[in-house]
Amino acid sequence: MRRNILNSVAVICCVVVLAACKSKKLTQVNRPTTADSAAAAKASTVRQKLAAIRSSQVTFNTFSGKAKTKLDINGNSNDVTLNIRINRDQKIWISITGFAGIEGARAQITPDSIQVINRLQSLYLKKPFSYIQQFAGRQVNFKTVQALLVGNAIPETLNEQADITADGNNTVINGALQDVVYKLLLGADLKVTQTNLSNHMAGQTMQVANNVFIKENNRVIPSQIDISSTAGDKRIKANLRYATVEFDKPLEYPFSIPKSYEPAN
Repeated sequence: MRRNILNSVAVICCVVVLAACKSKKLTQVNRPTTADSAAAAKASTVRQKLAAIRSSQVTFNTFSGKAKTKLDINGNSNDVTLNIRINRDQKIWISITGFAGIEGARAQITPDSIQVINRLQSLYLKKPFSYIQQFAGRQVNFKTVQALLVGNAIPETLNEQADITADGNNTVINGALQDVVYKLLLGADLKVTQTNLSNHMAGQTMQVANNVFIKENNRVIPSQIDISSTAGDKRIKANLRYATVEFDKPLEYPFSIPKSYEPAN
């Protein structure tokens, strides 16, 4: 596990991936099975439909969550806990702990950079955000990672060039972002249940499934997020299971690289 901790955090951040808050039971919600909301019923044009979908996305200033997570990198599997904090559009902070709650690594992602410290091996990683893009493609940016961690649609996929169709009570969105072809499946409540991205020329694919939706502070998000990514010969799976989530609480994002740490190869 030691050898893979640093890569595990970097991967979770790229596809990937808790501020002393009180633990409390999350409330599971029963999502509608028919498109009975006024917004969905009246969304007869692409522009109206997109507006309805955007309004159903989770909005927040800060987010914190604690997720039991199974990471599988090229068949090497580890059970860890991710403590995730997000300052919307500015910073994603992740602490990864293993057995007995011992922190093995910590990551900080901004729109421009990614930094990771590996406490088990006294190593650190400092890279521009483009480091993530070599795993997930040029179209993946900070807001992509942010959206996936809270179950939102990737912002760029909600554009007027997309093909939006009905599949029973679900909504399907197909489109392309340069070399990346995407497909989203949304439920009757316009919450994203599946996201598929593929760049066949680069040999990159990503599938994200959102399940078991919960409600916190009038916001509905998935408590189960399953991510599967392939980039060349790299195969990564991450199964997040949120135990606690909170919105718009004051958060801290402590991150510093000890002087004794060495750069990772």
